[in-house]
Amino acid sequence: MQKSACESVYVNTFTNGILDPEKPMLGPVRDGGHIIANTTPGCWGPMITPSLRGGHEVTQPVWVEGAEVGDAIAIRIRSIRPTSLVTASGNDQTVEGRFLGDPFVAAKCDECGAVQPKTRIEGIGPEAIRCAECGADVTPFTFTHGYTMALDSQKELGVTLHQDAAEKVARDGRYYMATPEQSIQNPIVTFAPHDLTGAIARLRPFLGQLGTTPSRPFPDSHNAGDFGSFLLDAPHEYAMTPEQLEDRTDGHMDINRVREGAVLICPVKVQGGGVYLGDMHAMQGDGEIAGHTTDVSGIVTLQVHVIKGLTLQGPILLPVEEDLPYLAKPFSRKEKEEAKAIAARWGTPELEETAPISFIGTGADLNKATDNGMQRAADTLGMSVPEVMNRATITGSIQIGRHPGVVTVTFLAPLIRLQAAGILEWVQRQYDLNR
Repeated sequence: MQKSACESVYVNTFTNGILDPEKPMLGPVRDGGHIIANTTPGCWGPMITPSLRGGHEVTQPVWVEGAEVGDAIAIRIRSIRPTSLVTASGNDQTVEGRFLGDPFVAAKCDECGAVQPKTRIEGIGPEAIRCAECGADVTPFTFTHGYTMALDSQKELGVTLHQDAAEKVARDGRYYMATPEQSIQNPIVTFAPHDLTGAIARLRPFLGQLGTTPSRPFPDSHNAGDFGSFLLDAPHEYAMTPEQLEDRTDGHMDINRVREGAVLICPVKVQGGGVYLGDMHAMQGDGEIAGHTTDVSGIVTLQVHVIKGLTLQGPILLPVEEDLPYLAKPFSRKEKEEAKAIAARWGTPELEETAPISFIGTGADLNKATDNGMQRAADTLGMSVPEVMNRATITGSIQIGRHPGVVTVTFLAPLIRLQAAGILEWVQRQYDLNR
């Protein structure tokens, strides 16, 4: 018998890197209720922890009351609070011989041959992660250029550290990264990278992973069209065909606009939806061009609502208004009056009422991701792709989320189309359309 739904579900347990619809979910949380999670750092820690299977360590998914396959779940990000004191990141390169086809999913020890070996930390530096079975250096990734960054107590600024400070942090990595108790990842600050020192950066935290559970087992970092393409004909148990890759939900986006105040509307592809999150970043410019950014632990509060009958293939993002492209911002009352005057002079009888919306597109490269996002927009709003292209050109923008192949297709959409799709209420809540 299913448990009664809770107003709030507290999450401090994590997956082993695989999003598996057959695994138990937490909850259920009621429709309109809250998920409060202590998340782990994302990319680099899991990347140097071979026993994690997916490249990340996301939260155990939560069942949402009333969510059925073919519905959608609107996730409002109520708050994001980083808790790490220090983090580390940088460009990566793989170490040949230490993985089977994919270093994120199938790491192995190149000395004893153990697959997904457990590890121990010996000392500090890039050779500190050792195979628990034979003692060999076992990390499948190293830095090409890396840094250690300390964050201020208000989580407003970060400064990259010199070697002595980075090495002090490395000796007590779990403390400085505030790693949650149930996390098994090795802290990346153990490597003590210090190629970039004295650089200052502003914090604007967001979630690199947020979404719903795919309808087949996916390595968590591969739940997107770009990383997911690595699974095509892969030499490990999570190999997929192009058709099977469509079972993804694109929860791994690395879009810096998925931050406090935004709403993400996600597809439901398994009963209960299975909302999960993780991979919090302290800051990131568009594109995450270095491949990685400042992964941090943190406390997140989400509010979830079921949207019945809204069938999606991937997420829709309603960013905070500040993050909208200039051309996609809602029109002011003054602008509307001026537009009416232009229309009257030319005999145009009626003007559209519009509002902003962003469709997530993913693919093996940016061209495929853009095509994917435009097709999703066309399918949801009952438009042709050429119409989406025109609207995104004159009333919006294509923005890069993650450089390999994640974009947002943003434009002003007619309210009548948003209403027919069943999402007008959410857009009206997010934006002041009567200013």
